[in-house]
Amino acid sequence: MAVRQKEFPVSRKTLALLASLGLIGTRSLLSFCGFYVAKADSKLFNQASRVAIARDGDKTVLTMANDFEGEPRDFAVVIPVPTFIERKAIQVLDMALLDHLDAFSAPRLVEYFDEDPCAPRVMRMTAAAPAGMPQDLATKRKGVTIEAQYTVGEYDILILSAAESAGLEVWLKENGYKIPTGAGAVLGSYIKQGMHFFVARVNVKEQAKLGYTFLRPLQVSYISPKFMLPIRLGTVNAKGPQELFIYTLTPKGRVETTNYRTVRLATGMDVPLFVKGEFKDFYKALFSEAVQKEDMRAIFLEYAWDTGWCDPCAAEPLSADELTKLGAGTSPAPANPAYRPAGQGTFLTRLHVRYDAAHFPEDLVFQETGDRQNFQGRYVLRHPWTGAPSCEAAKDYLRGLPNREEKEAEGLASLTGWDIAAIRAKLKTAEISKEPK
Repeated sequence: MAVRQKEFPVSRKTLALLASLGLIGTRSLLSFCGFYVAKADSKLFNQASRVAIARDGDKTVLTMANDFEGEPRDFAVVIPVPTFIERKAIQVLDMALLDHLDAFSAPRLVEYFDEDPCAPRVMRMTAAAPAGMPQDLATKRKGVTIEAQYTVGEYDILILSAAESAGLEVWLKENGYKIPTGAGAVLGSYIKQGMHFFVARVNVKEQAKLGYTFLRPLQVSYISPKFMLPIRLGTVNAKGPQELFIYTLTPKGRVETTNYRTVRLATGMDVPLFVKGEFKDFYKALFSEAVQKEDMRAIFLEYAWDTGWCDPCAAEPLSADELTKLGAGTSPAPANPAYRPAGQGTFLTRLHVRYDAAHFPEDLVFQETGDRQNFQGRYVLRHPWTGAPSCEAAKDYLRGLPNREEKEAEGLASLTGWDIAAIRAKLKTAEISKEPK
């Protein structure tokens, strides 16, 4: 059945860009069609942390958005890192960068409008999206060595190494860092791996001088063969499961975890029209149901796409300047052209995990794949055609609508765990409200 796409404006800037690339009036290809109407960004979830990881070869650029609530003077973070971190490798960024990354990759709701079954079918065409656009500070105490100390923006930062976990735990507590009781075992495992510790807390005077009333994301760059994200320290004495959104930016393709299963989130399903007004509740229920089905032992893929384009777009693609600030595209092109074919852009993978210490006893370890297939969490509203039937095809279409509606209800119940009887009752209420009075 052909569909009528809801119209939406295209900016002059976008038209100029398409024209400059020769994408208007040249090649044609069927698009996803549909109109983006809602997104499920990370703000839907409580206790949600966001991390962007740009990875190219052995270079990692890690950007962390703090989900801390409370007085800035009480903020402190301890992050194990594979190697020593120099001052020039630490920056403070604008939160808008991660907000844009989040909005661009968020699962989205799109809607279609069925056309008159009696009308000739017209193939809707759109411009083709290309396959890829184009130490003198050292002081020892309790086995702890302060390798370096910096003030970066509103943060005071220490780079530590340690000989044993008990001494490090005591040292951190004595120096005002609120480390969970019992964190020694986790710290000890990092010490055995020869890892350093990136320790930061807010310098309230510097924050006041700079005029910020919130904590900006911290960014750390380093060279290491380890492509990983330490999460275990944050699970010690945590108040229940935590949400983590990971946005990886890589030159080759999709990123997945090697020590936990990476599962593609259910996508492409038709859902009842009332979901448009309940999309936030729908997506939270959908994700919780997926976590439960996997016994909270999986990482979920929500988005995988070249950053140069999108269809449908939940936000404008990231600019070259934004990608550079996040650490992507800053290394020279490799000698082997097969590694990064001409015209292919940075590839974004969005992973979402709900975790606790019992179900995620290991840190997350990643690998970059060569898979550049597009994937997005995408859910579809289909508005029925409401005209008077003037041909047999229209009569067949109308006879089939109750069955389509029932399949949408069953699919919604399966996705979310919602009661099927309650879903049917909502559909019935919606039908009654549309009847002429």
